[in-house]
Amino acid sequence: MRFLRLAEVRNRVGYGRATIYRLMAAGHFPRSYSLGARAVAWLESEIDAWIEDRVRSVGTASRAARLVVR
Repeated sequence: MRFLRLAEVRNRVGYGRATIYRLMAAGHFPRSYSLGARAVAWLESEIDAWIEDRVRSVGTASRAARLVVR
């Protein structure tokens, strides 16, 4: 198990801080864990799973769109 700090999460997902926190508040992004009074981090496995889910959902949507066009 490995924790990722905000800079690494931003790097991996390509979103800025505000977007990450907005998605978290809406329940569409993994929650952060408090590491101390002023430090938070995300579980690497949860971020990886979120990325994989996004890739799968985009791939499914693309295939469905191609089927409708034909």
